[in-house]
Amino acid sequence: MAKDAITMFKEAAAQMQREEIFQALMGTLKQNDEDEVLQSLIGDFNLARIDLNAEISKNEDKDPEKLAALNTKVGQLYNDIMANESMIAYNEAKAEMEQLVEYVNAIVNTAVNGGDPMTVEQPPQGGCSGSCSSCAGCH
Repeated sequence: MAKDAITMFKEAAAQMQREEIFQALMGTLKQNDEDEVLQSLIGDFNLARIDLNAEISKNEDKDPEKLAALNTKVGQLYNDIMANESMIAYNEAKAEMEQLVEYVNAIVNTAVNGGDPMTVEQPPQGGCSGSCSSCAGCH
């Protein structure tokens, strides 16, 4: 019996998880989880964001100075998180994985629109919206 498309896509997805690009992404996730400085920054950021949201949601007695200070704190913590080496590595690996997924989507969209998926030889440039009507082409 021939394999159906769903089974073949599942097998392809499992293969993608064995690829170096996916393994690199998983490695950066593990690195982020083990980075105590990063985890502390994330915890501080979440608490500061809760405080900021609580201050914003006050109907009366909003303290503009407190609001500004909390907003500054949240912004600084966010910047510190994004400047962390573990987070930088994760964001780079994530961007590469997203590019691969966009490439796969371009192949699927080409096939769904009646085109030859084998002609899609490179990832879309500038991102794929999923709408081929507004696209200059994937290849």
